[in-house]
Amino acid sequence: MGRPLRHLNPQAARAQMQRCLEDGRVQPTRHFREELAKEELSFEDVWVVLRSGNIYTQPEQDINSGEWKYRVEGSEPNGRWLVVVVRFKAAETACLITVFCDEARRREG
Repeated sequence: MGRPLRHLNPQAARAQMQRCLEDGRVQPTRHFREELAKEELSFEDVWVVLRSGNIYTQPEQDINSGEWKYRVEGSEPNGRWLVVVVRFKAAETACLITVFCDEARRREG
């Protein structure tokens, strides 16, 4: 395993996410899949957020691995506000760490 990728600002991380969706890989972790089921979400819901959501906050650095984690946020088709936490394992690979609904930011329909 190499060095963690450098810190990206939210705009650069958003562009990196788009490159991974278009030409690279998106790799869910076991924890991500467990949380997906717990929140009763589908991969399609997450895909909508990854494609159309945004990164509003600066990344957090994982204390153990040194990797930078980014929060992609947006509404899924039913109006729930999702937060998908990702890290970039390599320039072309986005690793999905976890997903959760932020009920405080639910879109009013």
